[in-house]
Amino acid sequence: MFRRRTALSVSATAALLAATPLLAACSGDAHPGAAAIVDGKRITVSQLQAKVKDVRAAQAKSPQGGQLIMNTGRLSLATLNGMIFDEVLARGAKDAGVTITRADIQKWRARAEKQAGGAERLKAMWLQQGVAPDEVDAMVRNQLLLDGLAKHLGADRGKPQGQQKLVQALAKTSRSMGIDVNPRFGKWDDQQVILGETKDPWITTEHVKQQV
Repeated sequence: MFRRRTALSVSATAALLAATPLLAACSGDAHPGAAAIVDGKRITVSQLQAKVKDVRAAQAKSPQGGQLIMNTGRLSLATLNGMIFDEVLARGAKDAGVTITRADIQKWRARAEKQAGGAERLKAMWLQQGVAPDEVDAMVRNQLLLDGLAKHLGADRGKPQGQQKLVQALAKTSRSMGIDVNPRFGKWDDQQVILGETKDPWITTEHVKQQV
């Protein structure tokens, strides 16, 4: 689930998948208006739609807008996948005592921007993976939480055994959170910590410098 990366790699909770329309909940659903329920907390369809629209608006402004939109066709499912995974990761990190400061985020982002060739270049790279410019700090935070959780577990993310150890820990957290996804969006897989309709919640760019 988590691919090999360096300290300056870029990860995002989005998948580059084939096109599909945004699905909406209806009044007949068990949880009207909810795309998912995570630990009793509602992720509403309107919240999901807002995130998708934010990405699409940013992509539309890009010279490569058409290609970006085509490459992130199933953005609604990938985005919901990321929103659920964010909650699982946050809980897992909290239970492990992992904390991330604003200074940590700024330091990591500054290094990544330098490696990428500037702040705008880094934003453009993330946008290719369905992450809006105003969500970059949140993605950096998640990357640092993953690193901190892996360290707490003694798991080397660069090795299959370490990756599996991290997945198992997050799977345990996921099961404890009673995740219930609106069937219109698919089914959450606690074992793999992923929304079944997507492929991978973390698209990794191995080396930022290779993208410039």
